[in-house]
Amino acid sequence: MDIHHGAAAFEAPRDRRRIQQDFSNPYTLAPSRDDRLRSIGLSGNILIVDDDQSMAETLAKAIKLRGFTPTWRTSAVEGLKAVDEEDFDVVVTDLHMEGMDGLAFCERLTANRPDVPVVMITAFGSMDLAVAAIRVGVYDFITKPFDVETLHLTLTRAVAHRSLTTEVKRLRHEVGVSRGADQMIGSSPPILKLKELIERVSDSDATLLITGGSGTGKELVAQAVHKRSRHADGPFVAINCAAMPEALLESELFGHVKGAFTDARTPRQGLFLKANGGTLFLDEIGEMPLGMQPKLLRALQEKTVRPVGGDREIPYDARIVTASNRDLELEVEQRRFREDLFYRINVVRVPVPALCVRGDDVLFLAQHFITQFSAKAKKSVLGFSKPVAEKLTAYGWPGNVRELQNCMERAVAFTRFDEITVDDLPEGIRDYRSTSQSIPGVDAHEVMSLDEVERRYILRMVKHLDGNKTLAAELLGVDRRTLHRKLERWEAQERGIVPSS
Repeated sequence: MDIHHGAAAFEAPRDRRRIQQDFSNPYTLAPSRDDRLRSIGLSGNILIVDDDQSMAETLAKAIKLRGFTPTWRTSAVEGLKAVDEEDFDVVVTDLHMEGMDGLAFCERLTANRPDVPVVMITAFGSMDLAVAAIRVGVYDFITKPFDVETLHLTLTRAVAHRSLTTEVKRLRHEVGVSRGADQMIGSSPPILKLKELIERVSDSDATLLITGGSGTGKELVAQAVHKRSRHADGPFVAINCAAMPEALLESELFGHVKGAFTDARTPRQGLFLKANGGTLFLDEIGEMPLGMQPKLLRALQEKTVRPVGGDREIPYDARIVTASNRDLELEVEQRRFREDLFYRINVVRVPVPALCVRGDDVLFLAQHFITQFSAKAKKSVLGFSKPVAEKLTAYGWPGNVRELQNCMERAVAFTRFDEITVDDLPEGIRDYRSTSQSIPGVDAHEVMSLDEVERRYILRMVKHLDGNKTLAAELLGVDRRTLHRKLERWEAQERGIVPSS
């Protein structure tokens, strides 16, 4: 709570003259957070409750000149009725009123409308009053004497507070709705297309290949498929194929019998059998050693596994879902991945879009992570400021959702306020500047040819997919050979081999 002190007494009729005079004065305060609030240009519907009608009218005229929309009432009872009938962003009330005083009025108001901040005006300030005001839910109070500049800044902060609170509620609602879809947060066209595809393929037992850049959420997609499949009541077992050497990977997947190797003192069941009745998720399958690939292919084809050192095949019943951030067609062409295994796992492909093509989903995801990490850190962080939102949507997110998650975890740890500010962001995002040029009032795409728009968009897509041209072609809806020809032509143009069109 802020207690403001001004320069002039706020008592009629001299105060009304002072109010009117203050509007011709320029701002004289040093640059501060309050100056930034002024620059936002926030306005709002303000209810003034004061049993002195002349004072209520004077206040209404004063704040109207500052861009607010005022309404006034001359009693607490009338004020409560007005709040029931109309939506107000802030309520300004005098402390001393006949009948119901300002504290009682605020207590009644905040009990029914806790989302509406109350600013209280009083002729004196004391610790007892501050404590009493906090208890009844007063957002802020101003002590007389004060000037209109003080009132303006207080109202601006209160309107901004309510706007932020409303936006947080909206984002939390969106997050809650998205959580119903296995926490796949977002409503952009690419993510809606992904959700639709998940619904279509979940009932099938066909092997899935989930493709996408690092950090896009491929395992989250695999979990969503599992929860919708006939194996939903069974276990979801995941392994990163790049995380262990070939010898350990074989034992991990297929198990081993006692005495199969030096440290095999007891038999061990492999992940294929542990996933019985459920789903086995083979992440980063493109990293699997070549020597393991034929053994995996046999297990997938025969639906049986042979433990290391064993002499019999053991059947399993599990849905197989694989994922890779590599261009597996290219890996096959360069003989780093078996062609027959590729065709076996690529029965149904599920491409996951990069964060850079998901539009405002970045804001919903950011709010989700803020809620998550603030609860974990036991901090009251409600959301983020408008400048932060602009930074988040402008940045390219090469690390996708994982990078955004790490960014929000850091921001929650750094922030000292109830919202994330630009200073809380990592330096690379805080200082990010778009390289695109623009003309005031004209969209950047309008000042370049369609061929150039296409070139920039495709190159950016390929970059953010770590060079995965096959996945880029899928997301762009073009044939892979067509994409390769375009990329080769643009590369030749850059090298001066062919003229640009």
